[in-house]
Amino acid sequence: MLRLRTLAAAAVSAACAGAALLPVPAQAAGSVHLYKIYYDSPGSDTRSTTSLNAEYVQIKNSTSRAVSLTGWTLTDASRHKYTFGSYSLGAGKTVTVHTGKGTNTAAHRYQGRGAYVWNNDRDSATLKKPTGGTVDTCSYNSTRADYKMC
Repeated sequence: MLRLRTLAAAAVSAACAGAALLPVPAQAAGSVHLYKIYYDSPGSDTRSTTSLNAEYVQIKNSTSRAVSLTGWTLTDASRHKYTFGSYSLGAGKTVTVHTGKGTNTAAHRYQGRGAYVWNNDRDSATLKKPTGGTVDTCSYNSTRADYKMC
């Protein structure tokens, strides 16, 4: 019986060692993608600038180079559309696209709206290139949280 256990242990060790030599799948090269949707701004929905700007979508560039987002669009399921003007998202950087009004910076863009875009219960964000090709989508269907990590 001892010999049987020893042989079984040796077989398991050999199998584990062989598995360690298998190739590891290649990592994704990085992308520009939807990162977070904060769809239910804190407090009452008063349509104040502060409340509107607390509703936002974050887009992350996980590549090792800057990517021009000029002409890219961000839309919801009801087809509210934000189009990026002349803008480049740096390597490894995130940009926050707020619903309300403000002054655009490298890290924050503003849609300039006076009403909310993102539904508090369910919606879908779509990021597209100027050619119309979909880059990424992110949907949510919950009132249990105020935001969705994409």
